[in-house]
Amino acid sequence: MTSIELTDLTKEYGGTRAVDGLTCGIEPGRVTGFLGPNGAGKSTTMRLVLGLDRPTSGTATVGGRPYGTGPEPLRTVGALLDAQAAHGSRTAHDHLRFLAVSNRIPARRVDAVLEQTGLASVSRRRIRTFSLGMRQRLGIAAALLGDPPVLLLDEPANGLDPEGIVWIRELLRALAREGRTVLVSSHLMNETAAFADHLVILGRGRLLADASLEDFIERHSRARVHVRSGDPVRLRTALLAGGHTVEAGGEGRWVVEGATAGQVGALAAREGIPIHELGDERTSLEQAYLALTAKEAQFATPASPAAPQEV
Repeated sequence: MTSIELTDLTKEYGGTRAVDGLTCGIEPGRVTGFLGPNGAGKSTTMRLVLGLDRPTSGTATVGGRPYGTGPEPLRTVGALLDAQAAHGSRTAHDHLRFLAVSNRIPARRVDAVLEQTGLASVSRRRIRTFSLGMRQRLGIAAALLGDPPVLLLDEPANGLDPEGIVWIRELLRALAREGRTVLVSSHLMNETAAFADHLVILGRGRLLADASLEDFIERHSRARVHVRSGDPVRLRTALLAGGHTVEAGGEGRWVVEGATAGQVGALAAREGIPIHELGDERTSLEQAYLALTAKEAQFATPASPAAPQEV
């Protein structure tokens, strides 16, 4: 088992701290979503792990040692940082073959990863003819080439069509089930919620959260219920009399803040009010993430004023 360990990791550029005393571990056997606003330090952290930048202080190790100190680094860590980095005049097959030779990876792995990423039929085409999604698949193929125990992927779903997004989601889960360490940086909250087991969230270079997906959402959730009744006016009156905050939720529903479905159901039963729909609302990853990072965004835009709702 190979983990990534970051210990008091700091990187400064011209007096600006891109990464600020970051300490955390990325463990094997799970997909870790690496989140944060633009400028949070995610890309810099991944570059530090891969030895593409040197830390100002602190350490970043893979399996207890700096990445790149061994003779065949692609067998240790597979990385996708920039899908546009492949030379456009080469074919997909040649691009992977050159990488394989440089790390003494068997030639059969080239054909295997081309098949795995759906590029076998276009492997002899020049990369400059590839779409963004095809280049993305090629970058993932390169990351998988050495069959590494650790994978670092920056926005792997970028440019993929719906079929490709489902494919990458299933691939990430499968790699984690095999016991690999999988770190995925993404801005797509819905997708991250679909594949991640764990979250590491940065803001202005600092660690904001290091928790399982479920724990993080639970920690940033608040009780909220949606309810629909055959007598909505009477239900609203009863809820307000009970001290609840009630807002219009659309399609004839009321949204009750700070309450559970059990509490609202019990109140309606006591008052003899018919209920047609009742359920607790769960905070989404996007809502929890925005609540945590609202003050950390480097390039925030003014919030649009909310449209008034009739109640």
